[in-house]
Amino acid sequence: MESKNSLHLAHRMGSLEPSATLAMAARASAMIASGLDVIDLSVGEPDFPTPDHICKAAEVAIRAGKTKYTPAAGIPDLRKAVAADCTRRTGLAVTPAQVIVSNGAKHSLHNVFTATLDEGDEVIVPTPYWVSYAELIKLTGAKPVLVPTRIEDDFKLRPEALRRAITAKTRMILLCSPSNPTGVVYTADELGALADIAIEANLAVVSDEIYDQLVYDGRTSVSFPTLRPGLAERTVVVAGVSKTYSMTGWRIGWTISPEPLAKAMGNLQSQETSNPCSVSQYAALAAITGPQECVAEMGREFQKRRDLVAGRLKAIPGVKVPDIGGAFYAFFDISDHLAARRNGITTTLEWCEAMLEKEHVALVAGSAFGAEGNVRMSFAASEQKLSDGLDRIERFLT
Repeated sequence: MESKNSLHLAHRMGSLEPSATLAMAARASAMIASGLDVIDLSVGEPDFPTPDHICKAAEVAIRAGKTKYTPAAGIPDLRKAVAADCTRRTGLAVTPAQVIVSNGAKHSLHNVFTATLDEGDEVIVPTPYWVSYAELIKLTGAKPVLVPTRIEDDFKLRPEALRRAITAKTRMILLCSPSNPTGVVYTADELGALADIAIEANLAVVSDEIYDQLVYDGRTSVSFPTLRPGLAERTVVVAGVSKTYSMTGWRIGWTISPEPLAKAMGNLQSQETSNPCSVSQYAALAAITGPQECVAEMGREFQKRRDLVAGRLKAIPGVKVPDIGGAFYAFFDISDHLAARRNGITTTLEWCEAMLEKEHVALVAGSAFGAEGNVRMSFAASEQKLSDGLDRIERFLT
C-alpha cells in the first residue's frame, strides 16, 4: 500500500500567489545577467543610495557591539523616536508603547492581520491594491473583499461603494494613501467620508502610510486616525523607513496601534522572529532623528520623474493615467490597446510578457493588483532610463 507523503502542503498554501512584482524583477535580472539591455521598471524600490549618515550609524552600531538580541518589539530609543516623529508630524499623542518595530512593513501587516482576524472575517480592500494585501489576509483564514475603483475617480474608493461592500462579516477596511500601485493621494475630505462609515459600522481600519512623505505638487499626506475623534482607537497605521530613506533592504517597518493590540503583536513577534535586525534598528533611529534634507532631495527628484512619466504616458493615444500625487508609480490604462487584439494579445499579463521579450522593459500587469487593463510602471529609476523605457513603451503601443 502506497503511503501518503507526510510533507504535503497545508490547504492554506493552495490559494497563495507568489509576488508578481518580485517574479517580474527576477526575470528582468536574469535577462540582464545574460547580457541583454533590459530596463527594469517593475520593483517599488528607490534607486538612490541609503544616505551616508544612516550607513555610518550602522557602522558605529556594529563597532559598538550592537549586534545582539534586542527587545522583540524594537529598541526603546527607536520606538520612542517613531512615536515622537508621528506626534510631531500628525499632532496625535503617540506613546512608545503603541509602536511595534518589525522586519519591514510587510511583516507589520502580517502581524496586524494575524493578531486581529479570525476565520471567516471579511476585510474590504479597494482595487487596485498592493499584491501582498490579499495574500496576507487569506493566510489568516479571513477573506479579502476586493472592491473595484475607477480611473475616472482616480482609483479612489467612494463612500457608496464602501457601504455596498459591508456585510455582517466585515471586520476591517484596508486603505493605502499615497497608493501603491496607483500613486494617487486621498484628500482629507475623501478619507473623512470613509472614516464616518467605518465609525458608523464599527469597523477597524488599517492605514498603510509607507509613502506618506513622498507627495508632490504641495500636497499633504493625511494620517487616517487624525480625521475624527476616536479613530485612533480603531486604526492601525503601518509605516517604515524603506521608501522615505531608501532603506528597502534594511527591513525596518512598524505599526502604531492602541496599546493592547500593540502588546499582543509584540508577543506574536517574539514567537515569530524575535527582534528586527539590531544594526538596522540603529540605522533607522539615525534616519528618523537625523537630518531630513535627504528626504526633500529625493522628493524633488521623484517629482521631476513623475512629471516626465505622466506627461509622456498621457501623450500616447489610447492611454489613460490617473492623477499621480505621491509614491513613485504610474498605473496606466491600456484597455483600448488590448481591445484591438494586436498580435493576439488580450491581457495585461500577455502584454507585459511581450513587452519584456520584444522591447526589454520590465513592467507589472495590472491583473496582479486586481485591475486588469492597467499596467504598473515604477519611476524609481534615472531620467535617462525612464526616457528610454518610455520610448520603448510608446513604440510597442503605437
